[in-house]
Amino acid sequence: MDQHYPRPVTDGLRRGGIDVLTAQEAELCGLPDVKQLLHATAQQRIMVTFDPDYLALHRSGMAHGGIVWCPQQKYGIGMLIELLSLLHGVTDRDSMRNRVEYL
Repeated sequence: MDQHYPRPVTDGLRRGGIDVLTAQEAELCGLPDVKQLLHATAQQRIMVTFDPDYLALHRSGMAHGGIVWCPQQKYGIGMLIELLSLLHGVTDRDSMRNRVEYL
């Protein structure tokens, strides 16, 4: 989970049994986006972010474990939890590899 994602989203996903690791917990805050995406990929995790710089990394051809992106102000907390939970239920790591899912 990108460092800018609201904590209540993380908490809501965890209450639903979804394994979430935040940039803060991984001690990645302040590192360049490319290093954060490399870390997520090495950990076989999908990056969830509002940051369009991750879309540029994807377009550059950088291999990654998957990116979930949406504009920061598009959804409220409850809708983000619902959409991310739904996505978690219908995708897996293999299907997300090198793919961007736009919310």
